[in-house]
Amino acid sequence: MSNWRLPEYFSDVLPREAAVIEYLRRACLDAAQRYGYALVMPPLLEFVDSLLSGTGQDLDLQTFKLVDQMSGRALGLRADMTPQAARIDSHLLNQDGVTRVCYCGSVVRTHPEGVHASREILQFGAELYGHAGLEADLEVQQLAIACLRLAGVDRAALDLADNRIVRGALSGLLLGPQAMEAILDALASKDVGELRALTRGCTASQREAILALPELYGDAGVLREARRALPQHALIQRALEDLSALAQHHQQQGISVQIDLADMRGYRYHSGVIFSAYAPGYANAVARGGRYDEVGASFGRPRAATGFSMDLREVAGFSAAPTQPDTAILAEWSNATDLSQAVADLRLRGETVVQLPPSQVETARANFCRRLVLRNAAWQVEEIA
Repeated sequence: MSNWRLPEYFSDVLPREAAVIEYLRRACLDAAQRYGYALVMPPLLEFVDSLLSGTGQDLDLQTFKLVDQMSGRALGLRADMTPQAARIDSHLLNQDGVTRVCYCGSVVRTHPEGVHASREILQFGAELYGHAGLEADLEVQQLAIACLRLAGVDRAALDLADNRIVRGALSGLLLGPQAMEAILDALASKDVGELRALTRGCTASQREAILALPELYGDAGVLREARRALPQHALIQRALEDLSALAQHHQQQGISVQIDLADMRGYRYHSGVIFSAYAPGYANAVARGGRYDEVGASFGRPRAATGFSMDLREVAGFSAAPTQPDTAILAEWSNATDLSQAVADLRLRGETVVQLPPSQVETARANFCRRLVLRNAAWQVEEIA
């Protein structure tokens, strides 16, 4: 095997794409700042017991682990920055009331998620703590859509779900852990035949509710069907009301909304409304988010929490980021008097100066519109004809 080959699902980012990604990074952080989100920068490595607190098995399986040579304890290479943001909110900021933080950094996962996905993600995200109301869920969804528009996704569609509905439908089931896991797996894959077999021992009302969930997918009209098909459980009714309010708001803004009441993403992690944003004609979700109130409790400070994240490397493929005109100044490497000072002064003023060997200057002229030349014993910038 060639020693220059990269591991599967890892790749280099070359200059043109890197420029777009960097543009998006700055634009998204600026957008979050305008909503009041403060930037935090968690470390790339943490002790595993802290990094995975409250996140469930899914994130554990996606985390690379190694042993710290200084302490002998297990370290994790972060696979998601959301738990780190929750730890910062709980133990470092420790503020009362609403707290908003945003972040952007690399995360690495043991397996890719989705078609053509990478195992190294440049994760941008925003988290809102301290408010359990629907206003917080709506704000992070609006910010996610605003950031996607910056990336050129002008007609993002939202899939909405709520883990409280599944929890309400499964409440009261007298099943062991293995049987419950099997039902959750069948719900995640929408395997109605398997669900029929697994729920034979349930009561008629429990079985009807569980079997109804995979079929409750579609536009906002699904919520009306859900009220008829699902039990009058407090969790379910509150979740349906919240989803209805969110769907109505987004539709008024011209955003397409789909409902999936059997969405099991992050079931052990999320605690309420969850959402995924999709770009037209693209299979993978380009942004994901939702409520995760229980994670703060694992850090000793229960806090209402909701947020979202996206992979800037992925959404860069949609970007219509403006290309700046090439205004770089061509100069040669030389010991000529005052040349180094002239170049330094231009760079201090914000100009880009590219120096080349004298033998390459003439052939490179076609790629530049300006050149640094010596005229009347002074260095001057001139247009290249």
